[in-house]
Amino acid sequence: MNTYLNGLLLGAGLIVAIGAQNAHLLRMGIMRQHVGLTVAVCILIDIVLICVGVAGVGALVQSSPLALAVARWGGAAFLLWYGLRSWRAVFASGGLQVAADAGQLTRRQALTSVLMLSLLNPHLYLDTVVLLGGVGGGFPAHERPLFACGAMTASIIWFVCLGYGATRLSAFFARPKAWKCIDVVTGVTMLALSATIAVGH
Repeated sequence: MNTYLNGLLLGAGLIVAIGAQNAHLLRMGIMRQHVGLTVAVCILIDIVLICVGVAGVGALVQSSPLALAVARWGGAAFLLWYGLRSWRAVFASGGLQVAADAGQLTRRQALTSVLMLSLLNPHLYLDTVVLLGGVGGGFPAHERPLFACGAMTASIIWFVCLGYGATRLSAFFARPKAWKCIDVVTGVTMLALSATIAVGH
């Protein structure tokens, strides 16, 4: 049980932040577009990467200075770009209503969007494969599945609550000023995470 709770708490600590993936899911929930599909893909990606990390890839990456450097600087660059994009949106006109007027995304477009924002974000790999995998790999072999299950539980709870909880906020965030608040928080968080990764803390 302690091993499971360790995975749950560490997983929650890493995932409960407005990252690129979470920001995208929040937007989809608020716009009420393909929420179930987006939630399911986010959960599935996390489960696969956590399994890969705990199985030993996390420890392998940690032992390679080159792999760590690529993950570190790639993640910092991606988060910097996403943060600047969010700040640009703050000074643009409109808000959620403008996005909604652009039209309903197809299932294929929604799937492509969540896959790109998830799999092209090195920070996701740092959290799941490197950090969770590295910690989970330090447990005895028979306890690693419990640690992984704890981390997976945190992901499932968070993504479901964030996606479906956001649908209840759609009326509030239909106002441009409220929607801009999301962009401000997202931008600040992304830039802070980029700086944190770049300096190695």
